[in-house]
Amino acid sequence: MRLSLACAALATILHAGAALSAAGDPARGEVVFQKCYACHSVMPGETGLSGPNLAGVVGRKVASEPGFAYSPALVALAEQGGQIWTEAALDAFLRAPEEVAPGTAMTFIGLSAAAERADVIAFLRNTR
Repeated sequence: MRLSLACAALATILHAGAALSAAGDPARGEVVFQKCYACHSVMPGETGLSGPNLAGVVGRKVASEPGFAYSPALVALAEQGGQIWTEAALDAFLRAPEEVAPGTAMTFIGLSAAAERADVIAFLRNTR
């Protein structure tokens, strides 16, 4: 039940296409992203970390990085109609990953500060 409610909530966010303010600063976002480098890379094609490569994640389908074994929680989310990592969806996930995808393998607690999330998203927007 909890997973289906979270999927429905994220589906609304994902399909709404609501864009976040472009006020995020990619340079500050790269600094905040230091918390993520232990598990994620933004270098195209780099693999072998415990999290998927995030180069080009903005606009990519959820759980679609080739060759990565996603948790059942993210696979279930992806199966809810071809969800896309919009800026609004990333903002929600970065705020509270466990709320968006209950049971996700990602152990990160989230970024409570909206400005930090906007900065990280601005940084990720520039990774291709």
